[in-house]
Amino acid sequence: MKNNLQNTAFNVQEIRKDFPILNRKINGKPLVYFDNAATSQTPQQVIDVIVNYYSNYNANIHRGVHQLSQEATDKYEEARQIIQQHFNAKHAHEIIFTSGTTHSINLVAYGFGDLLQKNDVILVSALEHHSNIVPWQMLCEKTGALLKVIPMTQEGELNMDEFDILLQLNPKLVFVNHISNALGTINPIKEIIGKAHKVGAAVLIDGAQACPHIKSDVQALDVDFYVTSAHKMCGPTGVGMLYAKEEWLKKLPPYQGGGEMISEVTFDKTTYADLPHKFEAGTPNICGGIAFGAAINYMNSIGFEHIAAYEHELLQYANEKLQTIDGLKIYGTSNNKTSVISFNIDGVHAYDLGTIIDKLGIAIRTGQHCAQPIMDFYGISGTARASFAFYNTKEEIDLLVAALKKAQMMLS
Repeated sequence: MKNNLQNTAFNVQEIRKDFPILNRKINGKPLVYFDNAATSQTPQQVIDVIVNYYSNYNANIHRGVHQLSQEATDKYEEARQIIQQHFNAKHAHEIIFTSGTTHSINLVAYGFGDLLQKNDVILVSALEHHSNIVPWQMLCEKTGALLKVIPMTQEGELNMDEFDILLQLNPKLVFVNHISNALGTINPIKEIIGKAHKVGAAVLIDGAQACPHIKSDVQALDVDFYVTSAHKMCGPTGVGMLYAKEEWLKKLPPYQGGGEMISEVTFDKTTYADLPHKFEAGTPNICGGIAFGAAINYMNSIGFEHIAAYEHELLQYANEKLQTIDGLKIYGTSNNKTSVISFNIDGVHAYDLGTIIDKLGIAIRTGQHCAQPIMDFYGISGTARASFAFYNTKEEIDLLVAALKKAQMMLS
């Protein structure tokens, strides 16, 4: 794919050529990959960067005087700058490399262990992934802080009137996902951040599901913490980022101790390194960080406006076609959502659906999607979830619908 694609018509067939895995056959059928909310696929351009790293300049970074180390260090820090520019962070040192979104959230939750007092209130939304619930529960157990929940509606949106009432408790922290991984709902985070700041609360936004679809500007949002994972946006697994405002990074203690995050070490006292290294103990996922930068460059070469428009087309088409299936119910019907559809078919278990259509080459996710409270709200054990990316097609959606109808016939 040429880097000037944003200046040309969006051509999904050309884009698909960048993804070697899309040539695979599963059980003799062409792969139809609709599990993008769990992990996206990786284009050849990013695979080449990974191979090039291990083939030509694999070395530990920051501490070496030899050429390989310096080359690897330069590439790694260039990737940090790519991420900084993409999210429009004020400083490159406000970008902390982590192993992913879960690591990033835990880093912040651990840091607040020294800042919260007993009976301080922190707010979580009812739409969260477990990784944005459990670390805060652990924090409450440690500090005696109180966890309160922003409720959701039947449409799968947050109840903003209830949020306004909860703000009267003067919470210290609010944490919300940008987009629900289970339902696809896009939350009004700009409004949430503004209202939270008026009562003195810090805000963490889980951007893992948003980053493949939306180009977030952390300065325009005025968000305190924003987290994501590379593998959601065409990069490798095992690497992600924490954005945090400089003043918060100076206030929070290090999450882990070890090499790289220190300035001076004696048996009497250790002083910590400057940002960002204070939060990056040990040898990082060097190749992963470099590939993360390459993945962001790849997605920007296509253009997020093109991606959003095309994925919205896919979402509308899939909604229309899925509703031709008798007994199919969609969960999460907000008008403000991205290309994720959670559904069930009357009388058919989601797991059985997923198993049968896998035999036809179609990959979807089934279960609770690490969002058990959402499933409990709807009184269901789980859903089938189809999630679309910019390299998917309407023809693939037709195959999904045909496969679901076949599975329904077999299982009824």
